[in-house]
Formats: sequence, C-alpha cells, structure tokens
Amino acid sequence: MAASMHHQIVIVGGGAAGITVAAELKRHDHTDSLDIAIVEPSEVHYYQPAFTLVGAGAYALKATRRSEARLIPSGVRWIKDAAAGFDPAGNAVTLAAGGRLTYDFLIVCPGLKLNWDAIKGVKDALGKRGVCSNYSPDTVEYTWDCLQALKRGAKALFTQPPLPFKCPGAPQKIAYLAADLMTKSGIRAAVDIKFLTHAPAIFGVPFYAKELVKIAAAHGIDVRYQHNLVEVDGAGNKATFEIVGGDKQGTRITLDYDVLHVSPPQTTPDAVKTSALANAAGFVDVHQNSLQHVKFANVFGLGDAASTANSKTAAAVRKQAPVVVRNLFHLIAKGKVEEAYDGYASCPLTTSYGKVLMAEFIYGGKPTPTLPLDPAKERTVNWWIKKTGLPILYWDYMLKGFEAFPGHDTKFQPPAA
Repeated sequence: MAASMHHQIVIVGGGAAGITVAAELKRHDHTDSLDIAIVEPSEVHYYQPAFTLVGAGAYALKATRRSEARLIPSGVRWIKDAAAGFDPAGNAVTLAAGGRLTYDFLIVCPGLKLNWDAIKGVKDALGKRGVCSNYSPDTVEYTWDCLQALKRGAKALFTQPPLPFKCPGAPQKIAYLAADLMTKSGIRAAVDIKFLTHAPAIFGVPFYAKELVKIAAAHGIDVRYQHNLVEVDGAGNKATFEIVGGDKQGTRITLDYDVLHVSPPQTTPDAVKTSALANAAGFVDVHQNSLQHVKFANVFGLGDAASTANSKTAAAVRKQAPVVVRNLFHLIAKGKVEEAYDGYASCPLTTSYGKVLMAEFIYGGKPTPTLPLDPAKERTVNWWIKKTGLPILYWDYMLKGFEAFPGHDTKFQPPAA
C-alpha cells in the first residue's frame, strides 16, 4: 500500500452500517462522481440477528454468512485493512498495515468488539463443558449442542452484561427458547433455568418489560436482577456473579451450572476509544438526531459504535443510514444538516419456537410499532418476519441501498391498563 492516499468519502467498517451507507450513497450518486472507500479487514460478513436462531437449532450458520467482496457496492474501493488510529484534525485515518488515508468526509461505523477479558476465566472456558455464547460465529453452534445435551436435573444459566451491547434482547431470547425446548422435550420441570442480568429490569422499555416479566414467569424462568457475571470456573462448572444493586450490593454468589450461556461485555475498537472522535465512554461522539460528530463537522457516526442512546440493532442502522447519507449530500452542497433520526430500534424477541414479541421503540422508550397490531403480544407472524422476512430485507434490500420502508407509528398510544 502507498504511504498515503486520499478519497472523498472514507467509511470505516464494512458491517451492516458501512455497506448500507455505501450502497445508499451509490444509489443517490446519479453522476457517478463520488469517490468512496470502505476500510474493513474481514472477508466474511455475517447476518448477526439470526445468531439466536442458530443457537436454538432453528437456522443454519452458513445461511448467515456472505462474502464481503460480494457486498461491496460496485464503484466503491475496498481497503482490506483495519483502522489503527484517527486524526480528525488532519482528516486522516492510520491503517493497521501502515500508511495514511486522508479524506474529505469520514463515516465511522466499525461496530463493537466482544470483551471476553472483562470476565475472569471465560476465554479459557468458552466452547467446552457447557460454556457457550450466541454472540460469536465461532461459538454459536455450540449453544445448540449444549441445549440438546440438557437432561433432567440440569442447571442452565443465561447471563446479560452491562449496557451498551448489541441486540439487548438476545441474552434473554435464548433463555426462552431453551425453556420452550425443555417443555417440548417433556422435562421442563426437571431443568433449572435462570436468567441473570446486570440490569434492574428485564428490558429497558417498560411497556415491553411488563409483558416479558409475564413471559419469563410462564416459562418458569428464575430471573435474577442486578447480577453481573464476573468469573467462570470452567473446570469446576461454577459461575460467580457480583450483585450490583440493593441491600446486598458488592457481594458475590457462585452458582453451579451444566450450561452457561454468556453474553459478553462489549466495547468499541481501541482505535476509536483512544481517538479524538470518542466521548468519555469511548463511543463516536455524535449528535443523536443528525449523527454528525459534535466537534468535527465532516465526520459522521452510526451503528453500534455511535454514542446515540438507541438500542444497538440492525433495525436502528436501517433508519440511521438514510439520515447520514442525506446529511452528507447536504454538506457536499454546502447545505444544512437534518436532525431526522428519532432513535428508532427494533428487537424481535423470540419468546418460544414459533412466536416473537416485536419490540419497536424510539428515544425515551416510546413504543412505535410498524404493524397495526398490539405490539405487546407474542405472534406467529412475527416469527415468520424474524426468521424469513428480515433476512431477505437485510440482504436484498437494506444492503443494496434501498430506503423505502414502512414507517413506524410515532403516535401510538399504549392502551390504558
């Protein structure tokens, strides 16, 4: 690679956010004049929202996987490398393999990394003796092996780390599916299933949390709030949790397990965290509605690494990308940016095999359903949407740069209790 190169628009990250933004930019580039490059080291792109289904034996891992080269839009240069540093004052990105990439405009969307080191012992325990996780393509299939091996008298623990992390519903989804699997196997009453979450509530949006508490109870799941996984003894099949609230705050308890599903803490890449682009928490510091950086006007951020307070899901990216693209064109034309992103996110919560509660909401935890149905109810149609409809939407529509989606109902009012 040359010591230095320049592109008009540099996109750091070739995941859902990076590919979607690049594809939308090309669709709007009617004169074919934009000079765009994507910085992404991985040759494989995964549809991560399906990992829960893979871990539950309801979806094939290979169906979640595509070649990155097939997804890069025509006319966009792929720089197969990682960003090692950012110099926004100098309009430059340093690459891991060496060299300096300069730009007129920068879009930062590298996603989050799994911070296994935050839990003592888990890296050595993962992938054997019942320690599994749906959060990585390297471990997700082992989750299904573990669930199938559950027998009478078994103890299964499902953990949720502190926010922020991608797909905040995922840690509990697999607990519901495990309980349903045990019911279908006729041994539910003989298997102890616990869901242990760092949070003080089962879900961050009270409207949906109220229903999820009922669903967990109907499955017979023992929910433990404000319990944070801090250590795993893989050889002894023991998990240690720190209580992070209430009268017993600071104390630790150790539980035996036969299956331990770990949802790891997550963080931004080091190159972002240590840069001038980051806020105090290490996320790309952007305006929550315009997605423009608060200090550097020619920089935008979206997706999981952005500082926005929305739930970190692919659905959020779907709504964020058009805002970034429009605002980038506004800047190129010396215009004013729009503050158009309202915090929309969607979390299809798989509550059993064949049923999903479709949680959709915007900033402030306001429910904003897309379909004219009671959003608090588990539905079979939502299972079809989750398993079949959304993957098609992702691969053939969103990543192709199409933007016309049904609107979410921002005027929805929950029925009176």
